[in-house]
Order: sequence, then C-alpha cells, then structure tokens
Amino acid sequence: MDPQTEIELQAAAFRRLQQHLMQDRTDVQNIDMMNLAGFCRNCLSRWYQEAANDRGIDMDKNTAREIYYGMTMDEWKSKYQTEASAETQAAFEVAFKENVTDKS
Repeated sequence: MDPQTEIELQAAAFRRLQQHLMQDRTDVQNIDMMNLAGFCRNCLSRWYQEAANDRGIDMDKNTAREIYYGMTMDEWKSKYQTEASAETQAAFEVAFKENVTDKS
C-alpha cells in the first residue's frame, strides 16, 4: 500500500470513530470511556490539537474540542453529559493518572 492511501484510510477510520462517538453513541459518557478504555472524546480532541501544534498550527484546547465535538463543550455537556456517581469519579481518578500524560 502506498503511503498516501494509508494516510487516507487512517483518516477515514478516524472520521468513522468520531461519527460513532459523536452521533451514534452519545449515550456513552466520557468518564466511562476513560475508566474502561483509558481514553475518551477529550483525549481524541487533545490528540488532534497536539497533531496541529506539531505541524505549526496554533490551536488551543477549546478550539480542538469544538472541532472534534462539532459544538462547544458547554453545548455537549448540556445535551449529553450526565452526573457521574462517586464510584465512577473515583475510578476516573485512577484511570486518568494511569493513561493521561500532560504535555503542557
């Protein structure tokens, strides 16, 4: 497979994952994704931001999230985010420490 085709397939897979998480499975909470998989929608938007920054494109966290989510975080939270239980929040603290590194 040539490199350009590989890039195009990777981009298509990313877009499909984004659609799945942003349209098909809005019922799945970020905190649950983090606890089970070690990443969530916010991670994906951060990786998008980091990729832009690595290429010299100035992009902040909120801009990346709005691009990834297709709306502001406040809009997403009001439409789809539910309150997490104390148990879920405690599990998140562990998962976050194990899976997220801050590059800033």
